[in-house]
Amino acid sequence: MSILSSRGTRAAIVAVAVGSLALTGCGGGNDSSDKPKGKSQDEAATQAKAVAYGDVAASTGPAKAVAGAKPGGTIPVYQENDFSHLDPAQTYVSDGRLLGNLIHRGLTANNEDDKGAVTVVGDIATDSGTKSDGGKIWKYTLKDGVKDENGKAITSADIRHTFERQYAPFITDGPTYIQQWLSGTGTKYRKALPDGPYKGKHLPDSVLETPDAKTIIFKFKTPQPDLPQALAMVGYSIVPEKTDTKEKYDTKPVATGPYKISDFKPGKSLTLVKNPNWDPKTDSGRHQYVDGFNISFNHDDTDQTKRILADRGEAKNAIMMTGQVATSQVKAVVTDPKANKRTISGYAPYVWQLNMNQDRIKDKKIRDAITYAMPGGQVYRPDGGSYGGEPAGGLLAPTVPGYEKGYDPYGKIKKPAGDIAKAKQLLKEAGKEGMKLVYAYSNTPVRQQQSVIIEDALTKAGFDVQKKEVDNATWYEQMGKVKNGFDVYMTGWGQDWPSASTVIPPSFDGKQIQDGASNYAHVNDKHVNAEIERIQKITDQAAATKEWTKLHKYIVEEINPAAPLYFVKVLQIQGSNVGGARYSSDTSYIDVKNVFLKK
Repeated sequence: MSILSSRGTRAAIVAVAVGSLALTGCGGGNDSSDKPKGKSQDEAATQAKAVAYGDVAASTGPAKAVAGAKPGGTIPVYQENDFSHLDPAQTYVSDGRLLGNLIHRGLTANNEDDKGAVTVVGDIATDSGTKSDGGKIWKYTLKDGVKDENGKAITSADIRHTFERQYAPFITDGPTYIQQWLSGTGTKYRKALPDGPYKGKHLPDSVLETPDAKTIIFKFKTPQPDLPQALAMVGYSIVPEKTDTKEKYDTKPVATGPYKISDFKPGKSLTLVKNPNWDPKTDSGRHQYVDGFNISFNHDDTDQTKRILADRGEAKNAIMMTGQVATSQVKAVVTDPKANKRTISGYAPYVWQLNMNQDRIKDKKIRDAITYAMPGGQVYRPDGGSYGGEPAGGLLAPTVPGYEKGYDPYGKIKKPAGDIAKAKQLLKEAGKEGMKLVYAYSNTPVRQQQSVIIEDALTKAGFDVQKKEVDNATWYEQMGKVKNGFDVYMTGWGQDWPSASTVIPPSFDGKQIQDGASNYAHVNDKHVNAEIERIQKITDQAAATKEWTKLHKYIVEEINPAAPLYFVKVLQIQGSNVGGARYSSDTSYIDVKNVFLKK
């Protein structure tokens, strides 16, 4: 699910992924057991099931009412950091995805039932799409009554513009699936429209056709059965053509969802109020129960947890968005029956990993030494303890189809404290004892604590560790630079939908290496590149899953681009006056579309 950022998911992450964020769950600082607690991998497997594609009935609003919901009031939201982007096309981290569920809409959306099962429905489209020619052609018809916050009706021209602006050079941080499906793999797609639509040029009708104001037709060279799921990503939300301000759109986007931005003070706060031009009859998944959300920044997980746990004043109405129960507060939360009733939890689709920059660390023995040295069973403890994570053996999360329970080629699960002796031996064989290693980490409390653990392990293995602290607000932007100047650095990645096709290609396809891309280890292997291209053409999901699993093993065992650290679980707490709170298997955090105030 896009990127998992130190503050919340790119894909994502993202995963996104994930997005897609500092993931702190349960466990507590005094939890010394390495046995995972909280959600189990068997429960995580339910998130790996394929989603359903909804018809017109499933896509027709209004959304099903939440039991006991009442209108009115404002919900305070505590966030650690500001949003890196407000332009949906630039959004790939988790916090941006949750915000996007409130202010943006796309052609499709993910609706979730009470058991966590996800259905892709038409959002501003009448259904999840009509395919033909074996999935090479997808047709969408727009619903009546969909308007932006200014009251302007959304037409197919806005849809065309939304996708064509994705090619513009200033769009660097969002998803690239659909652009590549339309116009070529890797970075080649930009050649099809290098300036976006801003100089009067457009994608040809042979690729993207808008025959009338209500119809959009995507035309691909190869079948794309996952298009409805890709379209549901916040990165493909609608940007109305007449109000597109290019780079400036990133600070003041125009809403199509139930809420709009009324005030934004970068680094301090963001205020959402009701969008009067959102029509619930056109929306089968969102609600507009509260009058708005007051999002304030600069609240780390400890501050968020203490405020909401105390349950006084405005905190009674407050929620976390991508924050989580601080490790130091876990015991206080889970052992207090009243507080524990105010929590939600679930298994997130992310794997935290220590990327090894292959432009700088070319010898696999050195990469293996780093991997063996990593004490995954210790690294996750500052991030929520055994309720917040568990040691990872590979680079696919338990929520990804094709994940193999117990896969552990480097003994990361069997030896969660790491294998320093093996690491020292490999480094000696490589002739690199005392090698300087530039290690970047973000300046959040959790990452700072983890950096001490990681530095200690690498030093014991024989490396000369050079630590570099990086501002968390721009973490992924800096790690995403091809010439980032670092040897090793942590990132978290998760599926954008239940398929390894949203994990392996964006993370390891050498053709996608460019500033802003998510191949953070700079893997550029001929076999991997060829296999990605081959497997992406397999339309049978089960058959493709088997091939992705084989390729995952090759990447981990033959290349080893990143040391697996830990799988992620999520624990959040909300105020006692908040109703409708539930864990979303779609976003891996609270479902912000359902919340209301009880009184």
